[in-house]
Amino acid sequence: MAKYLLLKHYRGAPAAVNDVPMEQWTPQEISAHVQYMQDFADRVEKTGELVDSQALAPEGSWVRFDGEGRPPVTDGPFAETKDLIAGWMVIDVDSHERAVELAGELSAAPGAGGKPIHEWLEVRPFLAAAPNVTECSFK
Repeated sequence: MAKYLLLKHYRGAPAAVNDVPMEQWTPQEISAHVQYMQDFADRVEKTGELVDSQALAPEGSWVRFDGEGRPPVTDGPFAETKDLIAGWMVIDVDSHERAVELAGELSAAPGAGGKPIHEWLEVRPFLAAAPNVTECSFK
């Protein structure tokens, strides 16, 4: 089994086929989209492939260590994930092909007019542990 991160983007990926911004959807279209996502997560959980799934709130800030005292916090001018990433799903599947298959299904979530969005999702494998080096050979 290998873990993959399926990232849903607000922007930054190629445009979806049904590229109507969510703020222009009706409440019924938003509800249908959210229900599709929940049904998908429930189904993948039943197969044992779901690790976690989260939508992200639109607010957020940048924080860094700046010596003793309170760390500085800013709302820019950096490219911010709150503007880019809508949410994620972590899956644990047998193969990259299965991760791609599930991402394709997730891409079909309905959007404006009840039609599938056909959005692009980023599929990223988790970094595996570094191999143990027991012997080095230098020439």
